[in-house]
Amino acid sequence: QNAQQLHERIQSSSMDAKLEALKELANYSRDVTFAQEFINLDGISLLTQMVESGTERYQKLQKIMKPCFGDMLSFTLTAFVELMDHGIVSWDTFSVAFIKKIASYVNKFASDISILQRSLAILESMVLNSHDLYQKVAQEITIGQLIPHLQGTDQEIQTYTIAVINALFLKAPDDKRQEMANILAQKQLRSIILTHVIRAQRAINNEMAHQLYVLQVLTFNLLEDRMMTKMDPQDQAQRDIIFELRRIAFDAESEPNNSSGSMEKRKSMYTRDYKKLGFINHINPAMDFTQTPPGMLALDNMLYFAKHQQDAYIRIVLENSSREDKHECPFGRSSIELTKMLCEILKVGELPSETCNDFHPMFFTHDRSFEEFFCICIQLLNKTWKEMRATSEDFNK
Repeated sequence: QNAQQLHERIQSSSMDAKLEALKELANYSRDVTFAQEFINLDGISLLTQMVESGTERYQKLQKIMKPCFGDMLSFTLTAFVELMDHGIVSWDTFSVAFIKKIASYVNKFASDISILQRSLAILESMVLNSHDLYQKVAQEITIGQLIPHLQGTDQEIQTYTIAVINALFLKAPDDKRQEMANILAQKQLRSIILTHVIRAQRAINNEMAHQLYVLQVLTFNLLEDRMMTKMDPQDQAQRDIIFELRRIAFDAESEPNNSSGSMEKRKSMYTRDYKKLGFINHINPAMDFTQTPPGMLALDNMLYFAKHQQDAYIRIVLENSSREDKHECPFGRSSIELTKMLCEILKVGELPSETCNDFHPMFFTHDRSFEEFFCICIQLLNKTWKEMRATSEDFNK
């Protein structure tokens, strides 16, 4: 009976009566019995029609009574969110006009916190609950339109904004995911989150911590492809990376001439250098990268370290190649094992947990945070190895 009355009252021609009814509806909609009744009266369609036609019908009203219009829209969207949360109605039933309207509120009502928050919540649910709606929302809203909401001071709005970005990221097809990551990098999402969320002068609540954790997982999952790619020993470009590691470490000391007489000498020199670099297979180190995980990701890490922290790289290689065999901490072998371990610790390739909020601020301090993490760990491993006076028997520990 209550549902029937409210269904009639929200269609009242009196603005005051309508506003009062919508306010009550927003409140009652949390109750599942009421929600079922109201939905049976086709209440959801009524609310979406009100949203779709809202702006045109109340154009004049909006100018005269702006607060009234804002409240009306806010209560309508709140009721909609509460009713949909019961999971009674499928998300697939909504029109493009409705989606466009909700997406437009994200830009139009930036200053009205409650409308903005409900609109972001609706967009997130649409993306997560329907592949069709994901495609439509992805066409309507750009990362560029979402970023400004992270630069405000309202943590709830920031949380909902990151939730929408995460949802778009999670549902993007594989071929689009890297493209989206590039846009996020271009728009400097990471440094904006670092400045306006992580280093803001307030505590991070659980919901925000969860969204940051999800973003962290989705970002690391971009590495899965490299982690599961075996090295192709016939691929010249891949073999060139190994040559580059050798060149940086030994500055290609006294390369013999290319004459056929020195071919054997060159081979033995390469073998000697690959042993110093700590590969298991001294003849053809490419074979060390055929196990997945960590696949090519280990080689990417080694090259990053060699190029970005050249002095530390050369020191580690030379220190180990001058130790007795049993005391060396082989750089190649330990890099491969370490990369594999980091992938396990950071759960690369696994979907984010719905309850975890374990994010690490350090991963938001650098665009190449996985590689940077590797650089720190490989140096710590080497230092610990030296201090322990570890031997090759200790390697698997």
